[in-house]
Amino acid sequence: MTLKFTVAEMEAFLAEVFPQVEGMFGIDAMEEDLLVMRLHASERHLRPGGTVSGPAMFSLADVAAYVATMARIGREALTVTTHCSIDFMRKPASGADVLAEARLLKLGRSLSVTDVLLFSEGTPEPVAHASLTYAIPPRR
Repeated sequence: MTLKFTVAEMEAFLAEVFPQVEGMFGIDAMEEDLLVMRLHASERHLRPGGTVSGPAMFSLADVAAYVATMARIGREALTVTTHCSIDFMRKPASGADVLAEARLLKLGRSLSVTDVLLFSEGTPEPVAHASLTYAIPPRR
């Protein structure tokens, strides 16, 4: 299945439908089988101890799954998260951006299932793993 957006078009779409997160995330790569997104970690994303918080990592995983789905189905802004399971496996590196590697496992008419691994930039071991399901509204 071909992608429905370029990276620039996807970033513009996200700015349009989710202006509240503008500048928080970036798309490093958007390919048929892999999406790489980045959380531009800043002070507002940190927990005590100076590492990226769980809620910030959840947001990255959720947005990455959304983008992976949108890239394949097109402008369906009302596609929503119906399930998320996330395992936090190790502490993220202090001061580093967090990267999400998202792979769409299944894309059906009404659901998409995405696997997301989160890494501290420059670190080979994942800091978290998430599985997300999105409900896709009926298409006209």
